[in-house]
Amino acid sequence: MHVTKHFKQIIKTTTEVKKIISALLKYGIPIAISVGLAWFLSKNVDWTAIKDSLRNDVNYWWFLPVIVVSIFSHIFRALRWRLQLRAIDIHPSTSALINSIFGTYFVNLLFPRLGEVWRSGYIANREKASFTQVLGSMVGDRLSDTVTVALLTLFTFFIAQDKFYKFFDQRGDGSGSMFTSWVFWLLVAIGVLGVLALVWIFRSKSENKVIAKVRLMLRNLWDGFAAIGKMDGKWMFVLYTVLIWGCYFMQLYLASFAFACTKDLGIVAILVLFVLSSIGMAVPSNGGLGPWQFAIIFGLTLYGVGAFPPSTPYDPQASAFAWLVWGVQTCLLIVLGIYAFISMAIDRRRIAQGKTIVKTQSKEMTI
Repeated sequence: MHVTKHFKQIIKTTTEVKKIISALLKYGIPIAISVGLAWFLSKNVDWTAIKDSLRNDVNYWWFLPVIVVSIFSHIFRALRWRLQLRAIDIHPSTSALINSIFGTYFVNLLFPRLGEVWRSGYIANREKASFTQVLGSMVGDRLSDTVTVALLTLFTFFIAQDKFYKFFDQRGDGSGSMFTSWVFWLLVAIGVLGVLALVWIFRSKSENKVIAKVRLMLRNLWDGFAAIGKMDGKWMFVLYTVLIWGCYFMQLYLASFAFACTKDLGIVAILVLFVLSSIGMAVPSNGGLGPWQFAIIFGLTLYGVGAFPPSTPYDPQASAFAWLVWGVQTCLLIVLGIYAFISMAIDRRRIAQGKTIVKTQSKEMTI
């Protein structure tokens, strides 16, 4: 009896330790990456020169249209998600969806990648809907973004080969072709092998627990993405996707006119910066802190803003551009997040008072 009780206590303790380790892996590592990269970047910049650049080289009026375009990117994302939710008979109000998007990015600033789970839970709870279904629609939403980034990256590779050749081979002067770089073909080989491995796992009937979990995850991801092709308003979904990523690009493009060192770079150069920074955002960190700045600073060196490869201390103008653009976007996300949570509190009270009617999957009801 005593042994059994002791054994159960050990199992309970082990489970708690696993939960702690899981939480550290999910949230501790991204925070550590953010802090580490931010420290590394700040350690290697001349802050006095950056302050001079921010004081003398910036036309801050350009950030007004940047902010407007940024807000519209969130609105378009909410409208796109509405199409997916309607396909599974979930009908939240447009304002609730916009609040969920504002809140998502605010939560991601604190806990990377948790924002998507949070918004799925918020909408599922508000609409009395299945959390799994809502989460599946969100997966499709994010997968479409992954496909968009991949297509943009390929397109940018072809129109800016000389710059990406420098990216792959720092020895070159940009005069070659990226297709002659062994690094490029190594990445292609890794990508092909990765795809083949995923296809094998997806089609495998192995009962290995790890493979089974990965297979289930892949099937759920595929189902969420495939639902896009079955829903009504597919072309509107494509249009909203173009508008979302068009807004993302325009934010960076408009911001480039604010700086003397970037206003004459041109669309192709900003597109290269945009692709590099989008790839940088894939690194788990708080709101892109660290990877985003490094990607922008590195991209600017490809176009002569600072020495290539980046030397320390980093070019003050490139650093000022990276930190200011990121800072404006982050401040906006904080303001929008605060607005969203206030709006959601008001919405909950109106629902509780019967002033707002929520259309559930089964019927219209006042709660």
